[in-house]
Amino acid sequence: MTAQFTFSVDAADGPARRGVISTSKGDIATPAFMPVGTAGTVKAMLPEHVRATGADIVLGNTYHLMLRPGAERVAALGGLHRFMNWPHPILTDSGGFQVMSLSKLRKLTEDGVSFQSHIDGSRHMLTPERSIEIQCLLGADIQMQLDECPAIPIAEDDARESMLLSVRWAERSKRAFEEKSAPGQALFGIVQGANYETLRRESLDRLMEIGFPGYSIGGLAVGEGRGEMFRVLEFTCPHMPADRPRYLMGVGKPADIVGAVARGVDMFDCVAPTRSGRHGQAWTKSGPVNIKNAKYADDPEPLDPASPCPASRDYSKAYLHHLFRAGEYLGPMLLTWHNLQYYQDLMEGLRAAIAAGRLGEHIAAFKAATGETLV
Repeated sequence: MTAQFTFSVDAADGPARRGVISTSKGDIATPAFMPVGTAGTVKAMLPEHVRATGADIVLGNTYHLMLRPGAERVAALGGLHRFMNWPHPILTDSGGFQVMSLSKLRKLTEDGVSFQSHIDGSRHMLTPERSIEIQCLLGADIQMQLDECPAIPIAEDDARESMLLSVRWAERSKRAFEEKSAPGQALFGIVQGANYETLRRESLDRLMEIGFPGYSIGGLAVGEGRGEMFRVLEFTCPHMPADRPRYLMGVGKPADIVGAVARGVDMFDCVAPTRSGRHGQAWTKSGPVNIKNAKYADDPEPLDPASPCPASRDYSKAYLHHLFRAGEYLGPMLLTWHNLQYYQDLMEGLRAAIAAGRLGEHIAAFKAATGETLV
């Protein structure tokens, strides 16, 4: 870690940790949830409203930004922080997952992956070096190595071949980062290996030999189920460096986050709060609410009368129901705002419980209120 990028743990309760990641753009309280700003915006939200929910950091997407408006253009306009009016920390993914899942006619080689844009059909090549170059042009404070993210289930031999490719790409990513990065920026390695314990251990050991200031856990939240995800975390997290942040990529729903924090994870991102908000689902202390349901048409109560968020506190469920039924843009905007506040409140509650040594009680109360089963 550099002088401008540090991580410290100030409290623990079992495997769960509370800490702070310090960057040149500000501190990030952990466990942290990062709202997803795929194309340089958290959908349906003003940056100042995202910040007001308690978010310390947002995520930008390398694949989408390289295609539109282009990394070189963003750099010429002052970098992603200035471009999207977010002066706080930004994490970017490598683009690899989107290449694998969204693009057409992709071809994977040792060098990288060639693919066809889902926007206009143009051809592109994404290598570890180009991924890092894009992330540096964007000016991301925390960057990800390029990796391959295979689906689960996958045969063990195929998973090992994929994992070793990701390790080789990690080495190339680090060399490129050392050449192109600015002071204070950090590059995370990504642990792969599907749901095989030996492969996860081998991936982690090889990445630790290369050396990174943080480690991500990739290849989960791809349909394997919550129980299997937790199982992988249980045999992976205990071997991860205690003095480095642990980032579970693409997770998740509230119960996923609560269970992963209890197993030692520090950082999360997911489109769930924003995507759910756009489609009429509100996350609440008593579980999810589908605001489109007819039973809310005459409900005068807000989603959370005690919330500091205007969207949660100042609008009735009946009004929100009306907005969605009428197809008004304000409906998705308000529900997204509410959901992001809920997620940040969830993280603050977890941090407080860890600091007080009461995480077990906190999780029991969460399960009782939401009806979730955390295996």
